[in-house]
Amino acid sequence: MIRYLKILVLVAGVSLGACKKPTLPVMQPEAVVTEPKVEAAAPPSETIQSPKTKTPDTKGSAIVLCYHRFEVKPKDGMAITPSDFEGQLQAIKDNGFSVISMQDLLAWRRGEKSISEKSCVITIDDGYRSGYDVAWPILKKFEYPFTMFVYTAFVKGGALAGGASLSWEQLKEMRDAGVDIQSHTVNHQNLRNKKGKYQSQFATYEEWLRNEMADSRRILEQQLGISVKALAYPYGNHSEEIRAIALQSGYEAAFTVYGQRLTYHSPADQLGRYALDSAKPKIFTDALAMVGGGVADSPRSLGGVGGGVVSGQLAAASMVTIPMEGEVIREAKPKIKANLATFGEVEPGSVEIRVSGIGAVPVQYSPETKLAEGKLLQPLREKQVTVILSAQVGGRRVETRWNFTYDPSEPASSVVPAVPLQAPAPATNSGPVPNR
Repeated sequence: MIRYLKILVLVAGVSLGACKKPTLPVMQPEAVVTEPKVEAAAPPSETIQSPKTKTPDTKGSAIVLCYHRFEVKPKDGMAITPSDFEGQLQAIKDNGFSVISMQDLLAWRRGEKSISEKSCVITIDDGYRSGYDVAWPILKKFEYPFTMFVYTAFVKGGALAGGASLSWEQLKEMRDAGVDIQSHTVNHQNLRNKKGKYQSQFATYEEWLRNEMADSRRILEQQLGISVKALAYPYGNHSEEIRAIALQSGYEAAFTVYGQRLTYHSPADQLGRYALDSAKPKIFTDALAMVGGGVADSPRSLGGVGGGVVSGQLAAASMVTIPMEGEVIREAKPKIKANLATFGEVEPGSVEIRVSGIGAVPVQYSPETKLAEGKLLQPLREKQVTVILSAQVGGRRVETRWNFTYDPSEPASSVVPAVPLQAPAPATNSGPVPNR
C-alpha cells in the first residue's frame, strides 16, 4: 500500500512538473545593422558669397610696335634692315620688356588676365612676303609672338596683289604655327577719303566704310578659320564715324600708327603703335621709353589728303600731360596741362582744350615753356574723361587727345611724368610717316 502511494506521489510530481511553463533558453540578439545617422541638411549660410569677379589689372601697360617690310637695302621709309630688326628685338629683351601676343593684350583689356607694366606687342602690316621670309625666322629665334595685319586685296589672287604678296597658303602655315592674323581692311585705302576710286560701287560713304572693315574681317575668318578681333587703320587715319563703325563691325581693338604707352583705360578704338623703320631710330628709342613716337605732318602721311584737322592722329603720349594718360584722379576740378613741344611751332592764341561732358575750357599758353593749361570752371561729371587739345601748326589744325579716370572713391594714381612738365621737351617729329 505504502509502495502504491509512493508511486502515485511520483507520478503526480512528474505531471505537475510538466505543466510548469518551461524556461526558454536565452536568445543571443542578432547583429543589428545600424543605419548611418543622417543629419538634416543645413540651410544655405547667408555668409557664403559667390566667387568674386577678377579685379581688372589697371597697373599693366604696353607698347605696340608696327613694321612693314624687311629689306637689306630699304627703298623707302616703310622698310627696316634685318640687322636693325634683330637689334631692336634684342633691345626689347635687354630693356626688360615682356613680349606678349595680341590675344594676351585683348584678354588684359577685357579684364581676364594681367600683364607686366613693360609689355610689348609686335605687329607687321600689309602682308608682304618679307614678313614670312625674313622677319618670321628672326622672331622664331627670339621665340616672340607677333601679329600680321593683312589687307585682303593684297593677298595673292587679290585685286591689289603683286610679286611681294603673301599667299593664303603661307598665311595658313603661319596660322598653324601660332602666328596671329588680324585685319587691315580690304583695299588699304584712306578711310577718311570720301571719294576714293573703290567707292563708286557703293551707294554711300558709310556703306563703303562698312565693307572695308567688316568684309575684310569676314574674308579672313572664312579663308583661315580664325576669329578676327583687331583692326589696323590704313595710314593710321580715323575719325569719329570710322571708329564707331569699326566697333560695330565686331572689332575689340583698332590701332593707329602714332606710338604711345597703352594703359587699361586707353580707348579701344584708337590704340597707338610705334611705326618703325631704319630711317627713324628715334621712334624706337621713344618706344623703349614708352613715350610718344610718330607725328603726321605731311599730305602723304594722310594717305594723299592734305589740310584740315588731323583729328585724333597724334599720340596722347607724344607730350607730357596732366592728368596723364590712364591716370586715376580724385579732384573734381583738376588743372589740365600739356607740354606742346612735340607739336612744333604753335601759333599763339590758337590752342583750344575741350573736356568731355564739359566742353571748351579757358586756356593759357606760353610760347616760351610750350606749356598749355586749361582751367575747369565746373566739376567733372563722368568717370571716364577725354581731353581733346588742338592748335594751329604750320598753317593747319592739329589735334590730339588723351583719357583719364575721375573717381573720388579710388586712391589717386602715383603716376609721375617721365620728364618735367615745365621743361621744353625736344621735338619728336622725325619727319613724315610715309604710306602706312
